[in-house]
Amino acid sequence: MMRRFGSFLFALLIVALTATGARAETQASPDAAPASATLDSVTLKDGTVIYGRVLGMIADELHIKTGFGPTAGDDIVKIMWPNVAKLVVNRPLPFSLKEGTTVVGTAQPGEPGTLTLQAAPMGTPMAIPLDAVVGMNQPAVIYTGALQAGFSQTTGNSHLRNASLLGELSARSESLRLTILGRYIYGDNSGNLIVRNSRGTIKLDFFLTKRLYWFSSAYFEQDTFQDLKLRTALATGPGYQFLDRGDLTGFFKDMTLWAEAGAAYFNEDFKVADDKSSARGRWAVKWNWPLWGGDQVSLYHFQEGFQSLANSKDLYLTADTGLRFKVWGGLVSGFQWTMRYNKNPPPGVSDTDNLYLITLGYSFDTSRKQ
Repeated sequence: MMRRFGSFLFALLIVALTATGARAETQASPDAAPASATLDSVTLKDGTVIYGRVLGMIADELHIKTGFGPTAGDDIVKIMWPNVAKLVVNRPLPFSLKEGTTVVGTAQPGEPGTLTLQAAPMGTPMAIPLDAVVGMNQPAVIYTGALQAGFSQTTGNSHLRNASLLGELSARSESLRLTILGRYIYGDNSGNLIVRNSRGTIKLDFFLTKRLYWFSSAYFEQDTFQDLKLRTALATGPGYQFLDRGDLTGFFKDMTLWAEAGAAYFNEDFKVADDKSSARGRWAVKWNWPLWGGDQVSLYHFQEGFQSLANSKDLYLTADTGLRFKVWGGLVSGFQWTMRYNKNPPPGVSDTDNLYLITLGYSFDTSRKQ
């Protein structure tokens, strides 16, 4: 009797434990479903679906963190936006649209070729064409720049020393862009100065539309061997952003191009020659083409010219053309050719100076950090 009663209790215990486990599984499954539902997803045009956390999109490159990778950063998948067919984003993100507006909200798939934005916190759902989205979760201000230096020295039968320092900084928000450029070149032979010049520019652009802007700039230059104490140019006028990141696709997706023209006050203080000042027209063009992986190699050209409105002989032009190579991380090396042309130089001064520089330094671009 006791044996039967013990067997009955053991069986009852087994049934109770099984029922408890079943209830635990039943209660756990609803929790598991919301957990998976909180993941963002990207569906590609070939049918591939990627789950994770959408970080953002700049220059047609969408970044999604999958959580799978041996080290931090290796779990970020990068997808070109034209390859995306559907997008699900479950937390509010700022979506930058082609016409220049920004909508903060979540995203769900819409009709083919569209997504539905639900503006936060309680906005009306909006159907947006996929190709109208030009950015996602972009920083309010994007900083780019570089600081590079070069140095060489010989001793023994010759005593030559050359040094160069180049710096640039750009800060871009939705409506403003600040650009600062600087350069210093020095050289001596056995202690005798053979080259010394410097240049600095500061420019502020006010964007009236996504493309059209108004600039104000100040240019300063000194050159010991051009008889120049200080060259100053203050300018203002309109400019236009012809190409910005993401306007083109594929090999050209990061290419940028802007041009501007305006009026300038131009003044030159010389050591020996008579000082000169005049009203001039100013133009500038800047083209930048990052190649192979976005920033592995960059080809660039920048020129700035000042033409006198009263005397056609008074023309001053400077141009920088070069290549920049990414070595590792933010470490870069570069080659640059700088040409300066003064159509009406002081007596005894050549009208053209050429400078060739090989440099090593550091560059940064906060738009590429997700």
